[in-house]
Amino acid sequence: MRQLHNIAALPWTFKHVAVMPDVHYGMGATVGSVIAMRGAVSPAAVGVDIGCGMTAVRTSLTADDLPATLAPLRSRLEKAIPVGFGAHKEAAFNNRDAKDWERFWKAFDDLTPTVRANSAKAVNQMGTLGGGNHFIEICLDTTGQVWVMLHSGSRGIGNILAQHHIEVARGLAHNQALPDPDLAVFIADTPQMAAYRHDLYWAQDYARRNRTVMLRLVCDVLRRNFPQVKFDDPISAHHNYVAEELHFGEEVLVTRKGAIRAGLGDLGIIPGSMGTGSYIVRGLGNPDSFESASHGAGRRMSRNKARKQFTPEDLAEQTRGVECRKDSGVVDEIPGAYKDIDEVIRAQDDLVEIVAKLKQVICVKG
Repeated sequence: MRQLHNIAALPWTFKHVAVMPDVHYGMGATVGSVIAMRGAVSPAAVGVDIGCGMTAVRTSLTADDLPATLAPLRSRLEKAIPVGFGAHKEAAFNNRDAKDWERFWKAFDDLTPTVRANSAKAVNQMGTLGGGNHFIEICLDTTGQVWVMLHSGSRGIGNILAQHHIEVARGLAHNQALPDPDLAVFIADTPQMAAYRHDLYWAQDYARRNRTVMLRLVCDVLRRNFPQVKFDDPISAHHNYVAEELHFGEEVLVTRKGAIRAGLGDLGIIPGSMGTGSYIVRGLGNPDSFESASHGAGRRMSRNKARKQFTPEDLAEQTRGVECRKDSGVVDEIPGAYKDIDEVIRAQDDLVEIVAKLKQVICVKG
């Protein structure tokens, strides 16, 4: 609550801070909050995983098409998409993913020099998962239809870019009296704001493209295993990002820190933990939430506390029926470390309506 009050009291904050039901403590800004500002943006509020978000697609497969043993399929997915700190040995993207790669990579030359020094990392991590709460899942909806779902962001290059700008913001004179240095902002019509917004929008595009490439790689694996498979149009949504939007009659910069856009009719994805399932939703356009909804279940406890409280045996029990890692390296992602996704969904029935409920049968983690 103190963290939320600090954000709401900033002179640039517009009207109020909207708090989602997956809310939990974060760096500077609270995870699960939506912050609209007049002529300002806080890079730490956006976070270091710029553009992190979700993509999901319904397939023509049903539960009956899946093999009785899913371990080989998980192994093929893990072979196709590097996880953790991994990267592709050569560029994995192509014109099947997007038609304007030349323009996109040319813009890399205009980024801050700190970022430009990591061009090889940016290229080879395009189409990779990362670690932490990022995942690739094969899911079933309540009708038995198979879905693909994945969660990732702007990888190492987004982190480098964000850290650079966060440090620049902390050093600016107008940020020296803030209650928390992580609330430092850039102000409109300054070179620092222009540089950040340029780099920020590029990183958000990187994250979107990263998920597009990964989705194609996952679908290619499914095509090799199920030649008859077809795919619907994908649903995609950032949940750590900045957008220029109109709210309450004013143009503002909206930071969704662990929240998705839920404008009227917008399709979105709200995942639970690795053993509990997820929801496809449609936005109701609630103005008081700045047309937003939660980005997931939200953590109940820190990663350190989860590692102390739970064991690999607990993880195996709580992910029973899911083909996934069940070792100490992912114990901090155990379902017990997260809020109940069904309760979180019920708490925002004025923000979204349910389109489909999914339950994972395969979960790939970094």
